[in-house]
Amino acid sequence: MARPDKEAAVAELADKLRQSEAVLLTEYRGMSVAQLQELRRALGGHAEYTVVKNTLAAIAARQAGLEAFADELKGPSALAFVSGEPVEAAKTLRDFAKGNKQLVLKGGVMDGNVMDATEVDTLASLESREVLLAKAAGAMKASLSKAAYLFAAPASKAVRTVDALRDKQETAA
Repeated sequence: MARPDKEAAVAELADKLRQSEAVLLTEYRGMSVAQLQELRRALGGHAEYTVVKNTLAAIAARQAGLEAFADELKGPSALAFVSGEPVEAAKTLRDFAKGNKQLVLKGGVMDGNVMDATEVDTLASLESREVLLAKAAGAMKASLSKAAYLFAAPASKAVRTVDALRDKQETAA
């Protein structure tokens, strides 16, 4: 590849590294073109799966300020540039790797933090953002209901006490 082409490729990779929600690093050794296409379809709108040259990707990672990630680029590497939900992309890659042993999750970067393979697997095991938000909303609603009950309890107790006193006075009279 001519030097200007390499510089353009490095600049493009560096931009993708900066703009992505997360970048997941995989090894694709032994996968066929059909399997790679199937993986790209499975990722859909969550991520763009790209086979990269390690030297160019390492230079781009250093330009993007991801020095530790550049050191992870060894062997046949492909990057999934996540534009959507990182959890969904990680789940898709993990599930695809279960059915295709040639695909190996090696690590990734999210929010500027380098992740190893176990951290990517942990990310994949999280529930989706919508489920987590729904659980948080349910927990807040339950807490608010308890608070409302606690605030209303003294007032209702006072009303019951006044009613009991009124009944007592009526029976005494």
